[in-house]
Amino acid sequence: MSDKPSDDQPSASEIPDDVWEQFTRDTERDIRASAPKEPSARARMVTERLREQEARGELPPGWRTGPSLEMNGRSARRRKLWAALGVPVAVAVALVALKPSLLPGDPFGTGESRAAAASPLPDETTAPTAPPGASDPETPTLDEPFAGSPALRWADGEAGIVLPGAKAVGAVPKGRVEQALKLTRKLLIAANLDPGTVRGERPEAALSVLDPEQPEILDRFDTALRSPSREHDPLTLFTRFDPDEIRLVGDVIKTRGRMTFGKGSHGGVAVHADYTFVYPVSRADGSTEVTRTIVRRVLDVELADPARYRTTPGRLVVLNYDEEVGNTACDVDDGYLHPQFPSSGDRGPDPAGPTTDPYDRSRSLDEGHSCGTVTRT
Repeated sequence: MSDKPSDDQPSASEIPDDVWEQFTRDTERDIRASAPKEPSARARMVTERLREQEARGELPPGWRTGPSLEMNGRSARRRKLWAALGVPVAVAVALVALKPSLLPGDPFGTGESRAAAASPLPDETTAPTAPPGASDPETPTLDEPFAGSPALRWADGEAGIVLPGAKAVGAVPKGRVEQALKLTRKLLIAANLDPGTVRGERPEAALSVLDPEQPEILDRFDTALRSPSREHDPLTLFTRFDPDEIRLVGDVIKTRGRMTFGKGSHGGVAVHADYTFVYPVSRADGSTEVTRTIVRRVLDVELADPARYRTTPGRLVVLNYDEEVGNTACDVDDGYLHPQFPSSGDRGPDPAGPTTDPYDRSRSLDEGHSCGTVTRT
C-alpha cells in the first residue's frame, strides 16, 4: 500500500487546533502518570512485611484465582485495524489510536461503538436467566479499572440499589413497606459501599440498622469485628480490605442487583435483596497493577410488627444472609478480603471446589462455602 496520502485522506494540517491541544495535554499527562515513582517509607515497610510473610509460608494455598489475562488484546486488534485502514500520516495515526473519539466526525465509527458498548444497563427487575456475555480481554488499569469486565456497564455504587415501588402487604401499610425498603438499602450501602467499611473500619452505620432485640446477631458481629476467626467472620455481612495491604482504585464500586418484598414471618414486611459488588483494587505499596474482587450478597430481613413482637422501631431483624466472593484468599480468617493479582503466580495446588463465573447472577448460591476457582474477574 502506498505511503503517499491521497486527496481524500486526512493530513496533520487538517486536525483542528483544539483537538491537537487536547491530544498534547493527554499525552503529557500519560507520560507523567507512567513515570516511575519512588515508594514511600510506609509502602516499603508493607512490601517487606508481605515478603517476610511469604518467606515464612504464612500465605495459604488455595486461592480463588482469576483467568489468565490476554495482555493488550484490544491494542493488538486496534493496530491491525489501523493497518488495514492504511491511514498514512503518522501523527494522525497516533492521535486516532490514542483518542479515537477526538477525530472530527468519528469517520470510522470507533467513538460511537465504544460509547454504545459502555452504555449503562437498565435496572435489574427480575432474576437474570443467563450470565453476562464474554467481555473483551482488556487488562484493568488505574485509569480504567473496569476494562474487560461486565461490570463496566453496571451502575456506580448507590445508584445500583434501586428500590421497587412500595405498596401495602396485607395489613402492613405502604408507609412501613417503604421504610423497610429504605432501611435495607441503608444496610447494603453501609456494609458494602461505605468507604470506611471498605477500608476495614468498624461499620457503625450498618450495625445501627440492626435490631438490638436480636442480640445474638449483634453479639456475633461484635465478636467478629473485634476478634475475627473462622467461626466469627465479619465478611459474611461486611466487605472489608486490609488498608495496609490493599487500596481501592478510584472512588467507584460497581453494583447490580434487585430487591423484592412480601409478607413477613413476624407480622411485618420481609425484604429479599440480591446484589453483586465489584471492587477494583491495587496493592497499598504503590504498585500500578490492578485486579478486581467480586462480592455477591443475598440478604433476607424483616421490619417486624411492634404490636405483636418485641422489636425496636426503625430497626431490621436479620433472617438469613449469604455471600460468595470471587478473587480472595481461601482459608484466611483475619476479617479481610485478600485479592490475588496476576503477577502473584501460583500460590499452591488448585482449589478443590467448583469453577464459577462470579458475574453470573442467574444462579442461586450453593450451600456451603468450598474454595473454588473463578472463570474471570
